Amino acid sequence: MALPPLNPTDSAQRCTLLSPLEADIMKFKTLAQAALLATAGLATLATSPAFAQAKEQFFPVLVYRTGAYAPNGVLWANGYVDYLKLTNARGGVNGVKISFEECETGYATDRGVECYERLKGKGATVFQPLSTGITFALTEKAPADKIPLITAGYGRSESADGGVFKWNFPLLGTYWVAADVLLQHIAQKNGGMDKLKGKKIALVYHDSPYGKEPIPLLQERAKLHGFELSTLPVTHPGVEQKATWLQIRQSRPDYVLLWGWGVMNSAALKEAVATGYPRDKMFGVWWAGAEPDVKDVGDGAKGYSAVTMQHGAEPNSKVAKDILSLVHGKGQGTGPKEEVGQVLYMRGVISAMLAVEGVRSAQERFGKGKVVTGEQMRWGLENLNLDQKKLDGLGFAGVMRPVSTSCVDHMGSSWARIHTWDGQKWNFTSDWLQADQSLIKPMVKAAADKYAADKKLERRTPADCQS
Repeated sequence: MALPPLNPTDSAQRCTLLSPLEADIMKFKTLAQAALLATAGLATLATSPAFAQAKEQFFPVLVYRTGAYAPNGVLWANGYVDYLKLTNARGGVNGVKISFEECETGYATDRGVECYERLKGKGATVFQPLSTGITFALTEKAPADKIPLITAGYGRSESADGGVFKWNFPLLGTYWVAADVLLQHIAQKNGGMDKLKGKKIALVYHDSPYGKEPIPLLQERAKLHGFELSTLPVTHPGVEQKATWLQIRQSRPDYVLLWGWGVMNSAALKEAVATGYPRDKMFGVWWAGAEPDVKDVGDGAKGYSAVTMQHGAEPNSKVAKDILSLVHGKGQGTGPKEEVGQVLYMRGVISAMLAVEGVRSAQERFGKGKVVTGEQMRWGLENLNLDQKKLDGLGFAGVMRPVSTSCVDHMGSSWARIHTWDGQKWNFTSDWLQADQSLIKPMVKAAADKYAADKKLERRTPADCQS
């Protein structure tokens, strides 16, 4: 009996782009055909799970499209998924197509762990939790499961130390990098770091592991430069901040640093307007410097600045244009095309690109055109070398600086810029600034050594770095 050839690669790819019901039907048809082939005596070829997934690199996608943080989370998720689709439209990773599955976390740590447990057994390539709280929890699980975590611009700051955190990759910058760059920028506006002496700086932060991350760096800088630091926690989700801004009105700090997320950011700006605190004295972290944070405040947010994780809004970048042409142009866009190029959308795009290029890097060692395992992906991520030529070729010219990692450096870049809201759009208002590694590296090592001691871990050996 002559049968049409089974092509599980194509059907698996199509399942990622169809509705859940259509995807289930497609999977059912594939399984039915496999069973028929087995009856015809071709079971060895068609029924092997390894064969069925031989050309499919699976990406679990942890998202929060619902809940208090959805206005920010949706933009990131749409950018992330659209870049995976763009990669398939470009032919995959050396011919290997990508499949993916979203899992809704609602930004809750317990739900994030549930998503991880449900998806890790499907051949997960890498997890990107998009939550520092979830990252803390998964940091305990990743070593046993041998699945790397990319936490681009969030997570544990000390996880930049690959000698202890073998499976964590806080690519492009940690919260210690963000805090240091913000202080450098403020110091430049005042004529130098020595001019910070006697200043009052308040940190308004989300009362969670995320919001607490910059405190050690700020405390260290306060001791070195003699400024007064006050820390003001805001309870989830951050809508109610009147008591916080009453304290600010009373203490009158010279500057306010905002470490918020979701509705907390716009609420802070509205309270600043209500209390008369100058927005040009407010500086946010990169999760408090996107369109959803300021659009409801409009002109009231004019003058507010935030550090950017290398990029800003990049609607004219080649990668944004490619997504509009090759993804949205074919009716496969994940969200409205008007958001392509916005700050958080681009951050999702960049996060996906880092993961895809981790696969490509791993293939250089373990075989082009092959699906890589989580352990091979880990090697790829710590041998990442995205120079300017590669970035330009991927469509990221003018968007970000080169990134280069190693066994001991899992961050790869410590540069950032400042952008400022003019009432209509974000504009870059600083040159590139590099975090002071002479200060940060000893802090990273000390914190990583403490983590290793607490967990009874040994630092990686040179031999382990070659494996």
